[in-house]
Amino acid sequence: MAAAPPSLNDPVAARTADAAWLSVALMDARNRTLRWLECFEVAGRVQGGPQGGQPPWRLVGWAGWQQEHAVARHVQRLRGEDADPGSMRLPSVEPRADAWFGPLAGAPGAESAPPDGQELRHYLATTLETTLELLATASPTDGALHAFRLALHREDRLAEKLASAAQWLGVSPAADGSLGRGAPARTPREPLWVPDGRVLPGSAGPGFVPLNERGGQWETVPGFEIDAQAVSWARFAEFVEDGGYDEPTWWSTAGWKWAQAAARRAPRGVEQMRQGIALERFGRVVRVAGNEACAHVCWYEAEAWCRWAGRRLPTELEWERAVSGAATRGFVWGDVREWAAGRARLWPLAEGVAVSGFLPPDPARGARVLRGASSWTAPRDVQPRGRCFIDPERDEGFFGFRSCAA
Repeated sequence: MAAAPPSLNDPVAARTADAAWLSVALMDARNRTLRWLECFEVAGRVQGGPQGGQPPWRLVGWAGWQQEHAVARHVQRLRGEDADPGSMRLPSVEPRADAWFGPLAGAPGAESAPPDGQELRHYLATTLETTLELLATASPTDGALHAFRLALHREDRLAEKLASAAQWLGVSPAADGSLGRGAPARTPREPLWVPDGRVLPGSAGPGFVPLNERGGQWETVPGFEIDAQAVSWARFAEFVEDGGYDEPTWWSTAGWKWAQAAARRAPRGVEQMRQGIALERFGRVVRVAGNEACAHVCWYEAEAWCRWAGRRLPTELEWERAVSGAATRGFVWGDVREWAAGRARLWPLAEGVAVSGFLPPDPARGARVLRGASSWTAPRDVQPRGRCFIDPERDEGFFGFRSCAA
């Protein structure tokens, strides 16, 4: 009897499965993008973006643009990772696509009247249809399937960006929970001790591996104590109630400058933290359980809380060792993406590799790293090796943290 195909939510299949599975997964990803589009349309919020963010129509349309750019327009797609990222691209099926959704979209001098709903859906349908036709004739090798797996990865990543846009535009997600349900409340657990051990950061495959996850070398990690779960709203509220946003002692110079410029008294979206926690959530002010993971916290806030608590952020090596070695002892992740200590950098296997659409971290910007996934991550993108490079002041996403003993 033939084995059943992997689940559509299988993170391993997203990087290694064959063309038949990829075809269904690409349709599933596009259907999710269209469900988000419908949510924004119902709320009448398709055109205007949240402060500092892209409008929903551009985020949604980018799903089709990046797929077309990686597959149908890419003359070297059959070369897989050996393709020149700067190679020529064929014209789009939509002459206005680059102006609408490309890298320069929205830049001064590049403005273009946005598409209406019919134009947007037609572009999304046409690009997906072409992708599936090309996938049906692709050979079953990692090189030939690379562009399709990359396109799936990028559209799955888009799910979280759309959820974040909905959060700050006051748009309710689908009532059936198909687009995500938010972080659960968790029974508090004592921190875990992780003994000395070795860890091989990142991944070497098989199949598709995003550039920022390309692995490093075996390294020894001394024993450490780490929180079993992300820091909760109740724990963060103690910092706020103790005047944490008024005391520069807990903040780095850059962090204090950010806090003062942003006039922050609590994490983004928080309306009340004393006598119960109330915050903005998809257009409504709601009370939340104190043992739910705190979210919309920037790196500076996470660092300040740790100093106040006499703790510190985990290094990436510690995070990877805990996620691989302490899961059976209660290490829980996936409620929020989690800030790690240190600056963003590529692992050794990624150094010198060029991939279209990926910019390595710029040391001058001081980008930091988010590990894991959030409750709004597409399920098949919930990868224990997942990394995101984000500027330290960013707090619009479902970002949180956990701590280690100092």
